[in-house]
Amino acid sequence: MTAIRDWKLFKENLGTQNPVFVQVLGICSTLAVTNVLKNTLVMCLGLIFVTSLSNLSLSLLRAWIPSRIRMMAEVLIIASLVIIVDICLKAYYPEISRQLGPYVGLIITNCIIMGRAEAVALTSPPRTALIDGISSGIGYSYVLLLIACCRELLGTGGIWGARLLGQSWTNWSIMVMAPGGFFVLAVFIWIVKGWIMRPATEKAEA
Repeated sequence: MTAIRDWKLFKENLGTQNPVFVQVLGICSTLAVTNVLKNTLVMCLGLIFVTSLSNLSLSLLRAWIPSRIRMMAEVLIIASLVIIVDICLKAYYPEISRQLGPYVGLIITNCIIMGRAEAVALTSPPRTALIDGISSGIGYSYVLLLIACCRELLGTGGIWGARLLGQSWTNWSIMVMAPGGFFVLAVFIWIVKGWIMRPATEKAEA
C-alpha cells in the first residue's frame, strides 16, 4: 500500500498537482531564467537537489523540531542546501553563475520548496517526503524546460547554440524578455488545463 500511495503522489506532482501549471507556484523563476535553455536546466537541477534533500532532512528531523520554530528550521535547511548549489556553480560553472545572478539565492524563498516542506515533509515518513521532493522538482523542471525551449527557439532561432530555424527567420526579441515568459506560460497553462485536463475532469464527473 505504501508503494502504491507513493507512486500516486509521484504521478500527481507531475500532472494533476503540478506546481507550475496547476498550483501556479514558482512563477518568478519561470519568467526569469527560461529565456536560455542552459540556464534553465541548471536552475532545475539545483531546485530538484534542494527540494528532495530539504524534504528528506525535515522528515528525518521533524520529531525534534518544535512547531513554534518549524519555519526557521525549514529556512535554515533550505538555505544551507542553496548555498551548496551556489558554491558549486561559482566553482565549476562561473559563467552560468553570473548569468543566473541572484536567482539561485532566491531558491530559498521558492514557494514550491516551502509548500512541500509544510504539506508533506513535516507530516510524512522520509521515503514519502523524498519521493514528493523529487517529483515536485521534476514537475517544476519539465514545465520550465518546455517554456525555455519555446522562448529560446523563437527568440534566437536556435537552441543551445544550434541554429534550427534558418537564416531567414526573424527573431522574436520579445521572447527573451519578461513579457515573453508571461505569454508562453499563459499559453502553456491554457493548453494543459483547457485542452488536456478539463476533458478528463469532465469525464470523471460524468
